[in-house]
Amino acid sequence: MIRVVAAGLVLLIMSGCSGWKVKTASSDVLPRYAIQSIALVPFTAITTPQVRDQDGFVFSTPQSDRQQGISSAIPPDVEHRSRQASVVPAYAAERITQLFWKRLQLREGLHILPLGDSAKASVDEPTLPDVRPSAAAAEIAKKLKADAAMIGFVSMYQERVGSRLGADPTASVGFEVKVVAADGQVLWVGNYYERQRPLTEDFMGFVQRGGGFVTAEELAEYGVDEVLKEFPFGVRRE
Repeated sequence: MIRVVAAGLVLLIMSGCSGWKVKTASSDVLPRYAIQSIALVPFTAITTPQVRDQDGFVFSTPQSDRQQGISSAIPPDVEHRSRQASVVPAYAAERITQLFWKRLQLREGLHILPLGDSAKASVDEPTLPDVRPSAAAAEIAKKLKADAAMIGFVSMYQERVGSRLGADPTASVGFEVKVVAADGQVLWVGNYYERQRPLTEDFMGFVQRGGGFVTAEELAEYGVDEVLKEFPFGVRRE
């Protein structure tokens, strides 16, 4: 029994060293805003190959946004033991957009504008990191007469190769989401990244997923749910 308990403690300690999965941050000025309506802008898949590493993840904030909002306190430089480039498939952005859409419908006191309206309004507004995405989001919010707009970027969406019993590589998902007020103020940021690890590296995470290797879509569902636990707008309907 002592050996079993000791082994469990070791696994729990190892799971705590497995790298961050969810980070959120709210602006200090958030209490000044009464956000009752949000335009959910379809997410964008970053088309350039992204680095998938085995020791953690660095999700950098677009350079144009660093001086005008908030971002997660993630170190800009991390030394990795091994890396592998991965291209984000185009369908990943739509899948994660739909996940956010469905979850946000469950929040009381918050009106989410029709997704089609946001998509149409975003056609003329740049939402990629090459031109101030927060400024573009603010313009979309004003155009639709919403209090704020939510924008997001999918940086990683790697399907598992294998099955629930064994996979190499395992599934990886990473995205960033921001809520920008109509005046351009970034009010809230959420980041998620996870490459599923085996039982010996992430005991709690592996058990959470039923003791098997999950798909990228299952990881994405988990990530959206976890990020929205810290969402400061509306109240989640039970």
